[in-house]
Amino acid sequence: MRLDRDRPITGTRLLREWQGVEQIVTVTADGFEWQGRPYKSLSAIARAITGTRWNGWVFFGLKNHRGRT
Repeated sequence: MRLDRDRPITGTRLLREWQGVEQIVTVTADGFEWQGRPYKSLSAIARAITGTRWNGWVFFGLKNHRGRT
């Protein structure tokens, strides 16, 4: 398994306001947790929140939409 240097450290909380509601995601050893459920990717969480496809790293502000960090 490849280590992802860009991945936030375990325990980090990611905050994103979407349509007036604050969404909190916790980075876990296996992936991410949102609303008490485990997820393998931020993109899956972003899709659950918005109902549309998103790059999860962009949605949570970890990378901009042009691919620069």
